[in-house]
Amino acid sequence: MSETSHGSNQARRAFVVVPSHNHAHFLEICLRSIIKQSLAPWELLVIDDGSSDESPRIAERTLINCPFACELIVRPNRGLPATLNEALKRSRGDYFAYLGSDDLWLPSFLEVRTATLERRPDSVLTYGNAFSIDESDGIIDCTTDWAAYIDGDVRRMLMTTLAPLSPAVVYRRQALELHCWNEKANLEDYELYLRLSADGEFAFEPQVLSAWRVHGQNASLNIPMMMREKIEAQRRVGTSLGFTKAQVQRFQALTMFRAAQEHMRRNEKGRAIRLMFKDLRGVPSLGEAARMLAGLATPGTVLRWRKSRRQANAARQYGSVVI
Repeated sequence: MSETSHGSNQARRAFVVVPSHNHAHFLEICLRSIIKQSLAPWELLVIDDGSSDESPRIAERTLINCPFACELIVRPNRGLPATLNEALKRSRGDYFAYLGSDDLWLPSFLEVRTATLERRPDSVLTYGNAFSIDESDGIIDCTTDWAAYIDGDVRRMLMTTLAPLSPAVVYRRQALELHCWNEKANLEDYELYLRLSADGEFAFEPQVLSAWRVHGQNASLNIPMMMREKIEAQRRVGTSLGFTKAQVQRFQALTMFRAAQEHMRRNEKGRAIRLMFKDLRGVPSLGEAARMLAGLATPGTVLRWRKSRRQANAARQYGSVVI
């Protein structure tokens, strides 16, 4: 490590955790993406949350020559929110970031994100755009192409269900300690984002510096669960963000409409229709309603072709992630 990087690291102390669970195929590249950061973490904690595959041995082998402080904990399964809370209690330093054991960071992630927090002392976290990658590290999507992320007060953005992807976020640890993760929630980040948004700004930095991996075990692919968790979090937190009960109900209806759109894209048209018409207050505009109806009328083969074409276009535009 250069003298300059070492000095920066002392000024910007970031504690990093990898909650690891049954991602043996992806874990080594995840850990190496942390080890190769241009700004090294102050400390790296890997918690194996009851994996039944080779994850503990892969983590132990990969961390042998880690050039900074690191620790591996192997214990029975407690779930992701409990694992993150455990890591937060063990953490130290100014900033806290976690990286799922199937995701990865590009080399300048910590350097750029912590510099943003240094410049923005009133912000509770910083986030940016992110790639989506397949099981072979090929890029299949990028949030710059569709996510209208904003800087500053993000309360309304979050209530409309647009939220940062977890590998794109670095938290100010002092702000994070006031809330922690809800261990009864299945969607670990969304409620936390809502609560943090009442405390300060989200510093948005648009550069793509991380990658979220899409594979068959992603919890986010469970549309009904995602919808229920978001609606419940909105119910618990929405009025504390300054929204009226009527406004919260409209946001919840919009959440159902967004879930209906996802069902439509997967050609699950019966579910899409039921959700769309359950509460029409969720339809954000006549244009979106028209696009939804057009999608419902489109054959499933065409929907699959469109998805494949989008992914192919992303692959041509962005290539693959190289760590």
